Amino acid sequence: MALEITDANFEELVMNSDKPVMIDFWAVWCGPCRMIAPIVEEMSAEYEGKAVIGKVDVDNNQDVAMKYGIRNIPTVLFVKNGEVVDKQVGAAPKQAFVDKLNALLY
Repeated sequence: MALEITDANFEELVMNSDKPVMIDFWAVWCGPCRMIAPIVEEMSAEYEGKAVIGKVDVDNNQDVAMKYGIRNIPTVLFVKNGEVVDKQVGAAPKQAFVDKLNALLY
């Protein structure tokens, strides 16, 4: 299961992580978000122990979404050592997310 990342736990789970982090900014009403949701869940299982994969519901966690300038969803941010190093805006095939995350691992 992808971690539920909130305004309250963002610092701890993302900025202080010793592993690369992939964060899916999404909302319940967003069609493209629902399209990539299974990809995010699959990757969460595949990268367990290697990377942190989480989701931020932008309707309930507006502070984090505003801080990172999330205007379009889905937006997936890739964070390493507390720095946003890559992002994917809009739905994309699984391989696009895998390639970006693997670039942070190897």
